[in-house]
Amino acid sequence: MGTPDFAVPALDALVEAGHDVVAAYSQPPRAGGRRGKALTPSPVHARAEELGIDVRTPLSFRKEPEAIAAFAALEADVAVVAAYGLILPQALLDAPRHGCLNIHGSLLPRWRGAAPIQRAILAGDDETGVGIMQMEAGLDTGPVRLEERIPIGAQDSSGAISRRLSLLGAKLMVRVLDDIARYPPQPQAAEGVTYAAKIDKSEARIDWSVGARQVDRHVRAFNPAPGAWFEHAGERIKVLTAHIQSSSENPGDIHYRTTPGLVLDAQLAIGCGDGAIRPDTVQRAGRGVMTVTELLRGFPVPPGTRL
Repeated sequence: MGTPDFAVPALDALVEAGHDVVAAYSQPPRAGGRRGKALTPSPVHARAEELGIDVRTPLSFRKEPEAIAAFAALEADVAVVAAYGLILPQALLDAPRHGCLNIHGSLLPRWRGAAPIQRAILAGDDETGVGIMQMEAGLDTGPVRLEERIPIGAQDSSGAISRRLSLLGAKLMVRVLDDIARYPPQPQAAEGVTYAAKIDKSEARIDWSVGARQVDRHVRAFNPAPGAWFEHAGERIKVLTAHIQSSSENPGDIHYRTTPGLVLDAQLAIGCGDGAIRPDTVQRAGRGVMTVTELLRGFPVPPGTRL
């Protein structure tokens, strides 16, 4: 049971390990393309079809009781869940013999919820991880069977961390299923609970009044989606990668360095509430990814501009 790219390695790992995947559940195909006409299946949906696995795409289990009955009729030993995106009612959680096991991309109980990787980067966490959690009715409150940690590097984006955790989570899931009795569920700690709220697109706008370190986290957390952005000349410019400007990069007039959102030099260094940030790769609406040098050739943002 999964939807985005994050869940595909788990599906592949289950098949490669010799498990009999009796069905794949994913969110329904969504409108895709520039005009939103064609319906595009999710990455899990597409991969399951390639593997010859029956795909089911209910809109809601709570509104479709027949979908729960169909799930129970599978008589599955276990349901593997990874970034599925639908609420699973208790009747569904109880249907498989070993219940539902979720691959969750955080060190529970820190960052329960929809966007644990982005929230960990935004908060400046030094590490994160992935756990195999026995699902229950609460939001990511279930006991954890197996967990592994990874560091969050100074250059890591949410996309990079997601890829690492998806592969690691797939390996951990196979390990648990190889001998489930060896990994009994351990209750989560009562302390240290935080919630990773779903990312709202409005959050992606860069606030230059915060420190350069926080702007850097903002850029990395929202890469690849929805993409951190600023506005200039009526156009949104996404900042995909950036770095904190060092004192050796000719930061320019000290007045600029203390003015949030002010362009400091001809290479698009931008003042923040504390320090300055220098975008490296950007993207204009409807264009491909480009370097800042390529952007400035046809889209000038002169020093002294206030963003």
